[in-house]
Amino acid sequence: MEILGVDIGGSGIKGAPVDVKTGEFTGKRHRIPTPQPSTPTAVAEMVAALVQHFGWQGPVGCTFPAVIKNGVAYSAANVDNSWIGTNGADLFHQKTGCPVLLINDADAAGIAEMEFGAGKGHPGTVIMLTFGTGIGSAIFTNGVLVPNTEFGHMEIRGKDAEHRAADKIRKERELTWEKWASRVNEFLARMELLFSPDLFIFGGGVSKKHREFFQLLITNAEIVPAQLLNHAGIIGAAMAAKSLNQS
Repeated sequence: MEILGVDIGGSGIKGAPVDVKTGEFTGKRHRIPTPQPSTPTAVAEMVAALVQHFGWQGPVGCTFPAVIKNGVAYSAANVDNSWIGTNGADLFHQKTGCPVLLINDADAAGIAEMEFGAGKGHPGTVIMLTFGTGIGSAIFTNGVLVPNTEFGHMEIRGKDAEHRAADKIRKERELTWEKWASRVNEFLARMELLFSPDLFIFGGGVSKKHREFFQLLITNAEIVPAQLLNHAGIIGAAMAAKSLNQS
């Protein structure tokens, strides 16, 4: 079964048709720049353009950088604040004519990694963390997702954790890998105290450089790099949208 997966980020909107049984793209990924300002209507028009690019008429799974409940955005990270309270799933349906499922971006990436990537077949408690502009998170217990965790907003030393340990902060402040890893370790220690995970999966752009810092990380849980990289959001969104065929 094929479903179109769409991954909305602060700088780009990416999509591809996905075989949800294998996790493989069945067409070439297409990317459109995220409009600025990234208002609901402007983003919806770009999603419609992406759907039109593929000539798509079936279900669409779509990630979004926000807390998502029943298609409604309850926060807005790196997109326009007018998203808060907007039913994105309904808006995208109106613009595309396709049934649309909207899901938190880190949750989608986690779903893909658990099914086809670094978390495949892993029992117990798994936490996926994406380090980029912020810190995204997804937690699974015996393969079951607890949605919208947003651990990157946990307070550490009076700040959101992502304002201390996101990859963006490492770059902006020109932190050495050692100094950045010490901040990440503080965040991981809090995660271990609260959840006692069996596995951490590191995603986001920095995961491609994991050999630079993995040896500096200190945890009781195993740590592994994400395997699906930039494809995870698209794949996970498509997989989540399988429920549209069951409703």
